[in-house]
Amino acid sequence: MERFVVVSGCSGGGKSTLLAELGRRGHAVVEEPGRRIVKQELQEGGSALPWIDAAAFARRAMAMALEDRASAAISDGWVFFDRGLVDAAAALQHLTGEPALAALRWEHRYHRRVFLAPPWPEIYATDPERRHGIAAAEAEYSRLLEAYPALGYDLCILPKADVSERADFIERALR
Repeated sequence: MERFVVVSGCSGGGKSTLLAELGRRGHAVVEEPGRRIVKQELQEGGSALPWIDAAAFARRAMAMALEDRASAAISDGWVFFDRGLVDAAAALQHLTGEPALAALRWEHRYHRRVFLAPPWPEIYATDPERRHGIAAAEAEYSRLLEAYPALGYDLCILPKADVSERADFIERALR
């Protein structure tokens, strides 16, 4: 859908903070599937965690991203997604070799412009839900730099700026 906008990119690049700012500005936002899955799996003692069973984690993220799209259909105006289906499919394809991205060229589309947060080592931090280091985050970013354009999306790299400037940048780019 043309009003579904993905904010993706490097882990620890400030995406969640940016989505919170867009939410404060009155836009509908959808929290990252990965964070929600990790919280749930840790609470329930599950194994669909990126550091235990990364493929199961990616499959759950794909399913959750599809559910998020269906739920967001009732929202009016722009809906900003902290990551999305392409991110999960790119991870699954990288991990298993399954052609998870192929169907996404024509199905379950987002707005043609995708905003990517570049690696930003100065703000990168691990936490209980993000245990991987900056090198793994940068490798993931490289895969996304290839996956989105291969599916026909236009990439717009976010500036390394304060959150308000980043939100202004996105709003201007979508006018």
